[in-house]
Amino acid sequence: MRIDKKIFLVLLSAVILSFVSITGGLCAEPYEEAFKKAYPQIAHDSIRPTAIKGIYEVIKGGEIIYFLEGHDLLFVGEIIDRTGRNITEGRKADIIVSNAKDLPLDKAVKIGNGKHVIIEFTDPDCPYCRRVSPFLASLKDVSRYVFFFPMPSNDDAENKIRYIFCAADKAKAYEEAMKGKLDERKYQVCKDKNVEDLLHIHKTMALRIGLTGTPMFIINGKRLVMGADTGAIDEALRE
Repeated sequence: MRIDKKIFLVLLSAVILSFVSITGGLCAEPYEEAFKKAYPQIAHDSIRPTAIKGIYEVIKGGEIIYFLEGHDLLFVGEIIDRTGRNITEGRKADIIVSNAKDLPLDKAVKIGNGKHVIIEFTDPDCPYCRRVSPFLASLKDVSRYVFFFPMPSNDDAENKIRYIFCAADKAKAYEEAMKGKLDERKYQVCKDKNVEDLLHIHKTMALRIGLTGTPMFIINGKRLVMGADTGAIDEALRE
């Protein structure tokens, strides 16, 4: 049976409009609607049920608050099971690792060319970052992607980061900063517009994935290590 081209196009348009109407009318989950109605002023990325009936995770970046449906209550804190396992802490780690999958690694300072991948967030004036730096430098078969997140309390950290970004050998400049060789401020402060843009990207990425402090490491895209915990980094690399 032959269908006239104009009639076919009209039928096709009707099908498309029906599909749009149906999918556009899909409702959010009831708990999402309840949260938005109770707290329209609170921005969030997603909401999902917890293992506890009636309690839902409200996720923004790497942070979690809890919504108690039916009572329209929010509470901030940690859920710990009977074994002592911190469920909230584990979920935050999972969220950060998941968020980090979209990081622009081409914007990081790359050190090494090994098969193991470490994504590092650091501050050149952070004492814990400097403490773990020699251990990281000693690792073999590792590719490190370094992002910078200067703490507001470290007033010279941003200038050191600019120095690293401007250097021809960024990995070497990074090591200089972490060894304290830039602490006397005997270096030229870089004022390149591209460097400012790159610094902004690094800080934005850190906030986007939910970073709250340095140092922080994501090992092989699977495990999060917070702080200068060399044992945990070594263990993650062996997994």
